[in-house]
This record gives sequence, C-alpha cells and structure tokens, in this order.
Amino acid sequence: MNGKTIMLQGTASGVGKSTLCIGLCRLFARQGLRVAPFKAQNLSNRGHILPDGREMARSQAIAAAACGVEPSTDMNPVLVKFCKNGGTFVDGILSPELSLEAKRSRALEAFRRLQASYEVVVAEGAGSPVELNLKQNDMVNMSFAVKAGCPVILVADIRRGGVFASVYGTISLFESEERKLVKGIIVNDFYGDPNSFQEGCHIIARLTQVPVLGVVPHIDLHLEDEDDLPGENTQTRQSLEKLIPPGISFEAFQEQEFDRLADLLEDCLDFPAIKAILEGGVSP
Repeated sequence: MNGKTIMLQGTASGVGKSTLCIGLCRLFARQGLRVAPFKAQNLSNRGHILPDGREMARSQAIAAAACGVEPSTDMNPVLVKFCKNGGTFVDGILSPELSLEAKRSRALEAFRRLQASYEVVVAEGAGSPVELNLKQNDMVNMSFAVKAGCPVILVADIRRGGVFASVYGTISLFESEERKLVKGIIVNDFYGDPNSFQEGCHIIARLTQVPVLGVVPHIDLHLEDEDDLPGENTQTRQSLEKLIPPGISFEAFQEQEFDRLADLLEDCLDFPAIKAILEGGVSP
C-alpha cells in the first residue's frame, strides 16, 4: 500500500488546522477508507500515553479516534513538551540529544510507515509556514511537504480579520517550489452566512491563482483543545465530561462531535475537489 497524502497548513497559529484535520479524517473514514493523521512535530503539554508507555501528542490521538484507528507514535513522531518536567520525545521516547536533521529523518521514516499502512494520510503543519527567521529550523510545514511530495491546503481564520493579507502574504512568501504544492484554500470560522463571502472567495482566488475550497462557518464544537494556553478557557476532557448527558460515555459523546464536524465540512467544503487534490498528488 502507498497511501495518498493531503496536508493542511495555516496562515498562523490557532486558525483551526487541527479541527479541520479531524473533520477531514472523519470524512475520509466515513467513505470506507483507512485513514491516519500525521504531524511531524507537535509543541504541546498534552501528552497521550500509549499502552507500551510511549508518549505522543493528545491531539493526534484524538484525530486517530476520528479515523477509527488506534493511535501510534508514527502519527506524531516528535513531541516537544515545554512544561517543567517536559522535553523532546522522539518515537514516543524522551530523546533530548537528537539533532534537527535526525528528528527530520525520523519523522519522515514514521510518515513513510503510515503511507505503507493506510490509504489516506491527513497531515498537519504548525503555526505559520513563513516565519522567515525560523524557517531554516522548520520540520513540520513546507520542509516536510517538499520532502513528502504532498499537496497543501492553506487554512485562514477570517474571524481574526485581515484574511486577504494573511492568505496573499503567506503564498507570496513561499519559495516557488513550495508555492506549486498549494492546491487550495479554506476560509475558516466565519460568523454569519458563508454565502455572503462569495465575492471574497473570488478575490482571493484571483489574487493567489489558487481555488478557495469553501468557507467553514463557526461551530461550537466540544472537542479537547490542542494546548493549555494561559488565560484561555481551553476545553479539557475533565471540562467536557461535565457536558455529557447521563448514560452517555465520553467516547460516544466524542463520536457525536466527530460526526457533527464531518457533517459541517461535507456541507460547506468542495469535498470532491479535495478528493481530486488527494488523488492527483503534486506535479513533478
């Protein structure tokens, strides 16, 4: 098996990449495909302990649940925990001495193993892919996409404002080799009627020469947040358990939320176009 891959990158941190990855994982899984999530490196204090004692990011474990498969450290080969007792976990094991190139190599090996075992891999970037002062040390955005040869969909959060500048600026700052990988744009977290932004979609597509694949409306989703951010009302398993009606397990509640998200994305995204991007890969 040599699974197809699609990757979501964002114009900034917190634009909804992880949520959209979970939704796409669920959509592909509902079509009977064997799907896995992937994030080369995750910076998060929320770890998920596997039965063998290895540790990976909780967000990729949640995405695996949306896929209906067991989580594996191959889905998040490098986890950096920045808490007091944290450190860098590689393949689930605390490994503080590995170089950047060694971590990049291990991440790519993990990705290839997923490709060999799954029909679809939904990969996720981190933060902005065009932080130019940090780009030489990047291993999770375009440096990965180029090595993996996978198409990229760029996600922007319209609620933050400046969506035209953030999308156009991000694509303009990509190197030509990177820009060729960008096959679509998703506008996320729209308040109101998404159809009212159709002119905006046409403007973005004209400016960037990249199609807009849909406008995702705001949804109050009850899934665990990727990180615990100071000053934020983040959703944890403990806080979500308080919302669950009597007689429903946490797992069943989570399944309902996965399907709510997948239903929303199926309704507002051009999913046939996304599947065509997945199947078409990238031009040599």
